[in-house]
Amino acid sequence: MRLFFLVLLFVFALEQYHLWWGKNGLQDNHHLQEAVMLATASNDELKQRNNMMFSEIDDLKRGSEAVEERARNELGLVKEGETFFRIVPK
Repeated sequence: MRLFFLVLLFVFALEQYHLWWGKNGLQDNHHLQEAVMLATASNDELKQRNNMMFSEIDDLKRGSEAVEERARNELGLVKEGETFFRIVPK
């Protein structure tokens, strides 16, 4: 009976070791949860960036105002009949 109890205690201790420190144990689970949280945060940022890009693409496809604004800001283009003033800081 005493030997049976010792074997049972050994098996219980072995299972506890696997639960806490073994492969797929609680520590691995904790590290994986942290990785999932980081990936989720990264995905949320990328989704937000993609949504902004899609809205800009739709704006460029549908309206000429967005195209005109980009041409003015990025290329420095001026409409016919407009006067361009450049203000140079000191």
